[in-house]
Amino acid sequence: MSFHIVIPARYASSRLPGKPLREIAGKPMIAHVIDNALQSDAERIIVATDDERILEATVNFPVDRCLTSDNHNSGTERIHEVIEKFNLPDETIIVNMQGDEPLMPGACLNQVGHALARDSQAEMATLSTPAESVEELFDWNVIKLVRDHEDNALYFSRAPIPWDREAFRESTPMLEDFSHFHRHIGLYAYRAGFVKQYIAWGSCALERIESLEQLRVLYHGRRIKVVTARQVPGPGVNTEEELQRVASILSGKQPT
Repeated sequence: MSFHIVIPARYASSRLPGKPLREIAGKPMIAHVIDNALQSDAERIIVATDDERILEATVNFPVDRCLTSDNHNSGTERIHEVIEKFNLPDETIIVNMQGDEPLMPGACLNQVGHALARDSQAEMATLSTPAESVEELFDWNVIKLVRDHEDNALYFSRAPIPWDREAFRESTPMLEDFSHFHRHIGLYAYRAGFVKQYIAWGSCALERIESLEQLRVLYHGRRIKVVTARQVPGPGVNTEEELQRVASILSGKQPT
């Protein structure tokens, strides 16, 4: 059940330009990401970036490197270019590990990669973790999901789903039972052949409305296997505030 990890790392982030190279606990963020990838079972790790400076920051690591276009709108589009350049066979399982996730454990990478390998009917696999608060459910930055009895995704949303009619009808929502609520962890595994199909479809209305690329898969009636993460990753980095929070965690000043 082997898999590859591809790390899309974009320099020109709108909210935090150059973030893969921002220093955290004495080294660039991309180095922390690679360190975690190396703790997984991946047989190959490829860093895919639009900037030579990011490639230079990875030269001392046992990874492959790929300079890609700066016109991609998502990590999956960047991975598609990697698939073409490396001529990866259609059956190759690829774990999409974003270059702004310096606290993503190797255990999560293994879990999502092996989950897809075990399920020949699923086109993708991803992770979730139980939601813990009403505030989290109503935070549009926290992606929620619902799944069926076989742990296939039914829908992803920035809205609080499923909608608890009784608990959420008050101006101050109250909820005692969180067993039906799950938070999505933005880690994906897919096969190289399916990535080609995904790109050929083009975007759909649902993904544009929610700004969630995984909805393209459900829109076209394909399956996404959802596995509950055994180890919950720390926060990713999209803003200066999040960068400082991760720096505190990695320096041991703040619990994960």
